[in-house]
Amino acid sequence: MLRATDTTGPDDPTHPTHPSSTSGRTPPATWLVVALACAGQFLVVLDVSVVNVALPSMRTDLGLSGPGLQWVVNAYAIAFAGFMLLGGRAGDLYGRKRMFLVGLAVFTLASLGGGLAQEGWQLLAARAAQGLGAAVLAPSTLTILTAAVPEGAARARAIATWTAVGAGGGAAGGLVGGLLVDGLSWRWVLLINVPVGAVVLAAALRWLPESRAGERRRLDLPGAVLVTAGLGALAYGISQTEVTGWTATATLLPLCAGLLLIGLFLLVEARTAAPLMPLRLLALRPVSSANAAMFLSGSAMFCMWFFMTLYAQNVLGYTPLEAGLALVPSSLAVVVGSKVAPRGMRRLGARPVAVLGTLTAAAGFAWQSTMSADGTYLTGIMLPGVLMMLGAGLAATPLAALATSGAEPGDAGLVSGMVNTSRVMGGSLGLAVMSTIAAARTGASTGAVALTEGYALAFRVSAGVLVAGAGVMAVWLPRTRETGADPGPGSAPGTAAEAASDTSRTSPPTR
Repeated sequence: MLRATDTTGPDDPTHPTHPSSTSGRTPPATWLVVALACAGQFLVVLDVSVVNVALPSMRTDLGLSGPGLQWVVNAYAIAFAGFMLLGGRAGDLYGRKRMFLVGLAVFTLASLGGGLAQEGWQLLAARAAQGLGAAVLAPSTLTILTAAVPEGAARARAIATWTAVGAGGGAAGGLVGGLLVDGLSWRWVLLINVPVGAVVLAAALRWLPESRAGERRRLDLPGAVLVTAGLGALAYGISQTEVTGWTATATLLPLCAGLLLIGLFLLVEARTAAPLMPLRLLALRPVSSANAAMFLSGSAMFCMWFFMTLYAQNVLGYTPLEAGLALVPSSLAVVVGSKVAPRGMRRLGARPVAVLGTLTAAAGFAWQSTMSADGTYLTGIMLPGVLMMLGAGLAATPLAALATSGAEPGDAGLVSGMVNTSRVMGGSLGLAVMSTIAAARTGASTGAVALTEGYALAFRVSAGVLVAGAGVMAVWLPRTRETGADPGPGSAPGTAAEAASDTSRTSPPTR
């Protein structure tokens, strides 16, 4: 690991291990590196949501059950969240470009397998493999970007672009999925990744620079298996409550097993010489508080696309394409929020922008919870959807900037992995909880009114979670002012990440 006194590192062009200093090759243009990193992130996040509009078609074609539909989403999300810390650490130790290529290759091949699936279990296995590839790929995208762009206003804008592209990938999933399902079949929501992944893979092989931080060490595979198995067991136990209730053995056993596995994970991390998630990082206030906020926000916001597409198709009678088109304004809103956030961070600070964004999203969720079985597009989908995703975009950039601050360069990939892990882990557990809540309210009925009541309750609970999350952010996030994003006349240099990082170096860790 690099010490705080080091003046250069493997990401520095003057360092002897930097590729540009040893290969003699002209470094690629910064915009090209940023574009490739964002392309990888777009594919990863797109596949979290792209299957949502295809779920009814998948259910009909493969005979999936209701809980099985939930696992089409969760198999990806759980593997993604559970192995992302391992992916981040592997990038630090073995090279960010190498892990980018490996992750993208696994992701692309798994997409091919999912698109050709003939049985439900084959689709779920392919989705889990996609999640594993995404877990290796995603941390490298942010680390490659931050290594290519110097600290200050340029990096703040690059992170905002990365956030916007990622958020736009999640938002665009409905539209892309609708076009493919209506025009071809549900299989193409997965098969489309194959040619796109091949193009990005070839470009990354040619133009991405290699970088790593720290000496090669043994990866903490036991930690990765424990946290993934624990998360999966918890999600399965929660989903079982829909059928058996909270006190049944079939529910309590996986829930207890999940908690035990998570406890063992923490024990392993505290004792191993090369932990997957060094617990010392949680002593840094920017890292721990921003990741907690990411977890809470993800647990509420992740289910939005799932329920919105089901509401549009199962209640309002939209086709998959119409459902995707209905969410286009939300797709635009999340991108706008992500791009506006850096200017707000410069003027107000990272914490106020994160709180404001979260409360805006909460207002959208509360509005959506008033949905009815005969709702109109304007007030039943578009306007509340815009509020939800505008708030999500506003909150994501300052949280990502704070979460990646305060850590040493050798931990950059690991902390990047923690950012995505917290969000997706919260999202996968949140989806299991919200799906169970909605199903409990709906009961055995399949009528439009009953389905709407279940969806509405899930949005109402999510709004409450977001309000609680905003309170946590207001109290726990560090008080820093973002002065480097999109500077105007008379502005001073620096970023929220720099300020938080400086605080962590000059002050004792805040617990």
